[in-house]
Amino acid sequence: MLKSTGIIRRADNLGRVVIPMELRNKFKICEKDPIEIFINCDMIMLKKYEPTCIFCGSTKKLASYKNKQICFNCAMNIKKVE
Repeated sequence: MLKSTGIIRRADNLGRVVIPMELRNKFKICEKDPIEIFINCDMIMLKKYEPTCIFCGSTKKLASYKNKQICFNCAMNIKKVE
């Protein structure tokens, strides 16, 4: 469910839009934090990027393997298959 903030910003000539400080604080977005961009029909959605396991989507106990993130549980399940 979407909730309107009542905040309106204009894109500059490079297409940039400033995210208001109140929202950056609420979502703990700091300078240089990666932001993920999603589209849904006629909407653009922004989300602070959080690495997730490529198999289950978990954000806990991640390790990097060939530039992909995998969680400990999925790694153990793969090990069992071998």
